[in-house]
Amino acid sequence: MTPAAPAYRRLSVEERRSQLLDAALTLFAHRLPEDVSLDDVAEAAGVSRPLVYRYFPGGKQQLYEAALRSAAEELQYCFDEPHDGPLLPRLARALDRYLGFVGRHDAGFSALLQGGSVVETSRTTAIVDGVRRSAAVHIYSHLGVTDPGPRLRMTVRMWITAVEAASLIWLDEGKQPPAEELRDWLVEQFVAVLTVTAGRDPQTAELVRGALAAET
Repeated sequence: MTPAAPAYRRLSVEERRSQLLDAALTLFAHRLPEDVSLDDVAEAAGVSRPLVYRYFPGGKQQLYEAALRSAAEELQYCFDEPHDGPLLPRLARALDRYLGFVGRHDAGFSALLQGGSVVETSRTTAIVDGVRRSAAVHIYSHLGVTDPGPRLRMTVRMWITAVEAASLIWLDEGKQPPAEELRDWLVEQFVAVLTVTAGRDPQTAELVRGALAAET
């Protein structure tokens, strides 16, 4: 007997939307957003162009922003590390996830999170800034700080910017040095910038004497 063909299962609205976003993220990960068309997304997802419009009636701009939000949620998760064990290994695990995301999205990382695209708007800028602010909040939490002062806030946000810049350079250098080495170097930079700020800020000095003293 000929085996019966598998039954066709209609995707739910959320499943179909997720399928389209996955296809779009894959394309945006390797090509600039302006080089990706709705026809490309439809082909990658194995659906028709009208179906893409049905889920994203705003066209490519709406699809790009939705894909960006999806990427942003994944990046925000990177720093959502359980508060177990020493501080610096926690930070290293967060960076492992962050660099894993960068590696998977490769050349599209700058388009997804660094701007410079013709489809960039105030909304996409706000999404990206939200990732940075969320990362900062997680870091304050890991430091055990509920009310960071201006110098500590500036230090943490400068380090987050340095992580982004280093990630872009890492891609440009063919992912060299190895991700593990880059991770360790970024952790060491975090300790270094906090130590420098400690010379000017009592709040940061207390952190360096307390939370970081036993690990450095």
